[in-house]
Amino acid sequence: MHLLLWAAQGILAASLFWAAGLKLFQPIEKLAALWPWAGQVPVSLVKLTGLVDLLGAVGLLAPTLLRVKPKLTAIAAIGIVILMACASVFHSIRGETSVIGVNLFFALIAAFIAWGRLRKSPGSSEG
Repeated sequence: MHLLLWAAQGILAASLFWAAGLKLFQPIEKLAALWPWAGQVPVSLVKLTGLVDLLGAVGLLAPTLLRVKPKLTAIAAIGIVILMACASVFHSIRGETSVIGVNLFFALIAAFIAWGRLRKSPGSSEG
């Protein structure tokens, strides 16, 4: 279970780091070619979502890796579930329901991480 949680954390964090890098550092024109919504909303919203993605990725890895308040990893994962729910609503309102599968997939991974990092079983260790 420990290895599955780390794999899930790594995959989700890598995806969020990738998205954050694009949203924070790519010109909006290039980003809009990948994600049309990015060219149709204020640039500040795109940058804000990039920052949230970056914080989510760090939150998935740092607490458990550093063994400093590892429960924060579960809290970050819950935040990502909420983020993906908001993204799904955003895309649904825009008539882009065909793209919410990715959001739902990431939400499921994040929910698994939250569950796994919050659960307490006899003899299990944190981290």
